Amino acid sequence: MSEETSGDGGGQNEAAVLPLVVNAQYVKDLSFENPRAPMSLQQSEEAPRIDVNVDVQATRLGETNYEVILALTATANSGDDKVFLVELSYGGLFTLGGIPEEHIQPVLLIECPRLLFPFARAVIADMTRDGGFAPLMIQPVDFAEMYRRSQQPPQEAPVENAPAGDTPAGDAPAGDALAGDPQGNA
Repeated sequence: MSEETSGDGGGQNEAAVLPLVVNAQYVKDLSFENPRAPMSLQQSEEAPRIDVNVDVQATRLGETNYEVILALTATANSGDDKVFLVELSYGGLFTLGGIPEEHIQPVLLIECPRLLFPFARAVIADMTRDGGFAPLMIQPVDFAEMYRRSQQPPQEAPVENAPAGDTPAGDAPAGDALAGDPQGNA
């Protein structure tokens, strides 16, 4: 069965504008430290404690063009000794078209890093593997939750009559805050 359409489009042959285009993605900065090698590569009874910090920054480059940087830092420690440190700034150049102004910041700080994350995760996994360790597979990041936390006003000091341990669940660990002004303002 076939479907026929008439060629009468009202004389409008406009190309559809995609709301989000990934123009390029790249490693902007990458650092790996293995300060105790080869000692750190020997079998240990205790697995190292690994801390991962995530940051997102967006910068306007033109009317509809933006650079988004996804910064990942992973530190492995065993006791007081640093086992390894890997720092990655993974960037993407994006064009946003037809997106209302009030939605630009959420797109830049949620959707863009969501697109970059699998590639940055692979770079981190390869770097730790090439450093002599098991590949570090960073768990998926909820960029929407990070964005929501960054939009909340700072929490006030705890009230004296509040029960101990009754802190807001939305507090972000250090290093998880979003940074940057997607409009390019200082």
